[in-house]
Amino acid sequence: MRAVSAGTLVVLLAATTAAPALAATTAAPAVASPVQASLDVLTAQDGVPGAVTVVQDGRRTQVTRSGTGDVATGKPFPRNGSFRAGSVTKTFVATVVLQLVAEGRVRLDAPVSRYLPGLLPDRRITVRQVLQHTSGLYNYTDDLDLTNPEALRHRGAEPAELVAMALKHPALFPPGTSWSYSNTNYIVAGMLVEQVTGHATADEIAHRITGPLGLRDTYLPRRGDEKLPAPHAIGYLPFGGKLVDFSDFDATIAGAAGGLVSTPADLDRFYGALLGGRLLRPAELAEMRRTVPADLGIPGAGYGLGLGSVPVSCGVVWGHEGGIIGFTNFAGVGPDGRRASVVLNENPTPADTSGHLLAAVDAAVCS
Repeated sequence: MRAVSAGTLVVLLAATTAAPALAATTAAPAVASPVQASLDVLTAQDGVPGAVTVVQDGRRTQVTRSGTGDVATGKPFPRNGSFRAGSVTKTFVATVVLQLVAEGRVRLDAPVSRYLPGLLPDRRITVRQVLQHTSGLYNYTDDLDLTNPEALRHRGAEPAELVAMALKHPALFPPGTSWSYSNTNYIVAGMLVEQVTGHATADEIAHRITGPLGLRDTYLPRRGDEKLPAPHAIGYLPFGGKLVDFSDFDATIAGAAGGLVSTPADLDRFYGALLGGRLLRPAELAEMRRTVPADLGIPGAGYGLGLGSVPVSCGVVWGHEGGIIGFTNFAGVGPDGRRASVVLNENPTPADTSGHLLAAVDAAVCS
């Protein structure tokens, strides 16, 4: 689930932090690292409560933090705390579908109706189009009422209910003729996984991805599982002029489109393994990386199958942005294999924050 849109990468001036005085002289200001400077823009300029970047480069892990994880106590942002990863979930679900493709159980260009007969009125929509956001299906989250967020906290949902919400609206375009980001696509993809395997999407993610990779802090919550594991930053929803703690809620309303719980280090390992060929065969990974132009507000951005390509100053980063009430993030792999996750403990965020978030990603993978 993406509650913020990707914005244009911006060039940030390096921030400085004054060094303490030594005797009768004052030391020159210490220049913050590019990563620190970019996070400080998010917290000081945009007003996001806190931010963390976790970068894995080979065997080295670097953690950079700014702001606070709890505005009431001033407690710092955890170095590797749990958070709700939003639409990063889509890369996990697409990976499972592509593993099923490799096993001969699903065909990318077969109609969804082959696996889920009667679900979608347009029988031309293919599995590829669902994963690629070229199906034309209306985005069901556009119909969620955010004027009463407490009504959403315990609501939860079943996948068929969410698809039915979307199908109350006409298609945005004939399948395969355009691109439009729609969370409905991945609710359908999750239903496909469950129909083909006979197992819950959460179980398939655990069996095929998080278990083999040792991602102990990553899982897709089930109905009624509302608690975010400790340690975690408070996930804030700005509402009514206040910051509302929305850390705990039933994320099945996002489901296979955005319900995942993870940590920055787990996401670094996941994207490193995925792009390194440990989860998919070369043929399926190549399909995942075949992109179409995507309207992300970034010139040259593209979207493949649950995976985005975003131009940065040193090349291209492959990954995904995620936004769900309380948390915003981006996770991916840079051109030299450096893995990075940037997490903010607020969503929705101010208009400029998407651009500043991607600037932080740029700093993390390029500096």
